[in-house]
Amino acid sequence: MDDITKIVTEQGDLLRVMIVGTISFLLAMFLTPLWTTVLYRFKFWKQAKEETLYGSYATVFQKLHGEKHQRHIPTLAGPLVWGVVALITLVFNFTRSQTYLPLFAMVAVGILGAVDDWFNIRGVGGIKGVRARHKMVWLFLIAALGAWWFFSKLGMNSVHIPAYGDILIGWWYIPLFIFVILAVTNAVNITDGLDGLSGGLLAIAFSAYGALAFMNDQVSLAIFCVSIVGALIAYLWFNVYPARFFGGDTYALSMGATLGVVAMLLKNNVGVAILPLIAFVPMVETISVLLQMFYRKVLKRKLFLIAPLHHHFEALGWPETKVTMRFWIIGALAAVMGVIIGIIGAGPN
Repeated sequence: MDDITKIVTEQGDLLRVMIVGTISFLLAMFLTPLWTTVLYRFKFWKQAKEETLYGSYATVFQKLHGEKHQRHIPTLAGPLVWGVVALITLVFNFTRSQTYLPLFAMVAVGILGAVDDWFNIRGVGGIKGVRARHKMVWLFLIAALGAWWFFSKLGMNSVHIPAYGDILIGWWYIPLFIFVILAVTNAVNITDGLDGLSGGLLAIAFSAYGALAFMNDQVSLAIFCVSIVGALIAYLWFNVYPARFFGGDTYALSMGATLGVVAMLLKNNVGVAILPLIAFVPMVETISVLLQMFYRKVLKRKLFLIAPLHHHFEALGWPETKVTMRFWIIGALAAVMGVIIGIIGAGPN
């Protein structure tokens, strides 16, 4: 009888996951034409960057994407994604301990990104947006608040290494949390450079964590992840090449921060260990930027034609769509490996 009850419960939970994910997709699809009309009517055009990190004119980038931005494609589509997820989370009243923390990160960072997008729309500064060091300060403060909450209120002070076990790190959990949030947030933002690229990779990543959360009996967290996936798929419908609109920093930063929090919130603390696989492509993209900076500053030459890596392949002659779809394939394969390792190496629930 207990086994039958468990099976019925799991089937009911799975049905809830599917229903909420579908509602998220349909709601986002319904609202997208309305929001798009607003973006075009008020001319929220995305401004292409004109300066590199080194202060010089972004010649290669302008050659690759300058014409695209002359077509007047609006940005600030991000609230469509995190707004739908926030609405669904509040209406369906999921378990607060599993959803309110990533929800807070998503909305707080989303607002920060919206300010950056507004600066971009208005064309403030050569980089067309809030300067990186200013964004990092605010991201650090939000991440620090989350780290304190996880450590002090939730009592999290260890990490789990698959095939090894738990490692008690005490208060070092706080800097680890901050590092994860900042790293993932910036990695997703760096990856958000081609039509549909980051949206597909994020849908894969949240699907992976949603599956692991469901298997770990964190049903509300799984539903939260799937609601994000539903909204992302609707966003992708209009963002794949040629993009109807761009998500902007309010989309990329909020999704990156949320992904980091979900990884830290996963039961058994296994989410952090497999994060490099779940977010493999954004990690590689970030490494490419760091290597490019090192080569430019230390060796006085470039390693890549242009960083991040997706632009390097474009500069080599790959069509934008080929880069995007091949990166999706790599991201999916890595995420599957991450889920398998997460299942095998999670340890007892």
